[in-house]
Amino acid sequence: MRDANRRAFLKHTGALGAGAVLLPSVASCGPESTIEYGDSGGASSTLTAVIGYGNDGSWDPTQTASAFSMAANHHVYEGLLDTDPISREPYPALATGLPGPRELAGTSWRFTLREGAVFHDGRPVTADDVVFTFDRILAPDTRTLAQGFFAGWLESVRRTGARGVELVLRFPFPEGVSRLTLAKIMPRHVFSRPGAWDEAIKGLAVGSGPYRQTAHHPRSNTTFAAFDGYNGPRPPAFRKMNWLTIVDAAPRVARISGSHAGAQVADNIPYANIEQLRGTGLSVAGAAGMNNLFLMFNTGHRPFDDVRVRQALRYAIDTEKMVEVALKGHGTPASSFLDEGNPAYRRAKTVYDHDPDRARALLKAAGVSGLKVDILSVNVSWIVDCLPTIKASWDAIGVRTTLSPQETTAVFTKLDQKRDYQVVAAASNPNQFGLDADLIMRYNHGPANLWTGYTRWAGAPVARRLFRDMDRATQEPDPELKKAMIQDYVDVVAEQAVLYPVVHNELMTAWDPRGLTGIRAQPYPGINLLQAEPV
Repeated sequence: MRDANRRAFLKHTGALGAGAVLLPSVASCGPESTIEYGDSGGASSTLTAVIGYGNDGSWDPTQTASAFSMAANHHVYEGLLDTDPISREPYPALATGLPGPRELAGTSWRFTLREGAVFHDGRPVTADDVVFTFDRILAPDTRTLAQGFFAGWLESVRRTGARGVELVLRFPFPEGVSRLTLAKIMPRHVFSRPGAWDEAIKGLAVGSGPYRQTAHHPRSNTTFAAFDGYNGPRPPAFRKMNWLTIVDAAPRVARISGSHAGAQVADNIPYANIEQLRGTGLSVAGAAGMNNLFLMFNTGHRPFDDVRVRQALRYAIDTEKMVEVALKGHGTPASSFLDEGNPAYRRAKTVYDHDPDRARALLKAAGVSGLKVDILSVNVSWIVDCLPTIKASWDAIGVRTTLSPQETTAVFTKLDQKRDYQVVAAASNPNQFGLDADLIMRYNHGPANLWTGYTRWAGAPVARRLFRDMDRATQEPDPELKKAMIQDYVDVVAEQAVLYPVVHNELMTAWDPRGLTGIRAQPYPGINLLQAEPV
């Protein structure tokens, strides 16, 4: 079970009528298999979107960190509460209301489900479905990604009636309210079937949200239709949606520009194309947040077990040049694990300003010479643009560097299979999951999560101390003291540089204002169309 769940993480994740469903049995031939459903009407228009990330990652909401599938799941599924895509303020989704101040100060949150809420196969959403979903997340033997966001503070979820549930907390944790959007409620009758979780990994998605998935073609596109049975707070505005996955920058830009443009909105717009697209009448807007290029070292592969070597390679990178050349000014060198806009941000005690002399001195002190490094990298377009600066910087201090960009799924399959590597360069954005610093830090540095396993670092004494500090901060009731405790352990993460950002960058979204309104650029990958409308 655990190996299957590891593969599910980061490989980065339909009704014929009101009372009928066509649930696919996904073929076992791997990611090239497709899922097809029936079609229906609803809403008023058709929208085509271009996503600059692969759609062949896991679609299991309890597991996925895939930018494409996470964005899609917000349209297909609902949590008890969901959050605004920009402010991340919670609002009632399947639940009829938010916890009040007295509940937030306590350890019991009660919710009533929206009357008339149904899944895409026409079956009603019940308290049993909520309990089923949270049992999946909290079960220690499943080791889901979502478990790291809930298990530390949520003890259990129980049924109080056909449409009533109670969440029992280990201690008061008001921050947990905004995390409930990460627990997308899944139909028990669908996902309790043998093999259903493997189907969810490959693309099976059946929720209660405003859109239902109608077809899924890995590495090509995923289509959606308005769900006529939806009666919640974010009704569908488009009759159909077709989301194309185009990882390469040039064809992605071509698809939204020119007289024969085939899409109305696209994310991950290259900085070099901003003015070109604006010149054709498109709106292009950016948003800054936690999006970052990070380097991850294999501390089980010498000499990367030596903190001096990791620090040396960080000091060697000319981050200002990277921002200027690769990011066209749309970014900042990392001065903390957190971005400067995060409410818990504080400049770290260790900041890796460009200092090649210090880098050489640290390598010499570590007794390292003639080092050769191969950077295993994802092929996300803006990451590929940044890699030459890293290579030139490391070559300049005598570290012979080669670049090995590959598809994201290929990179993380190697990591899941525990293959040896030296350094990984990839994109990350914990803002996909939320804004609170406790969640962000646990996403990458939790004691039992996949990232910590990838780095082979969990057993180090400094790592064990870090995990204890994280637990104490999570349970601290005073908000200001909690923030200070988090800032202190962020300093440890900065000093150790095992998995740490190089730059934080701005993400650009483009859309045709002649056809769409209500689009907001978000500071994490993907798009959210729940408040967009056709013009």
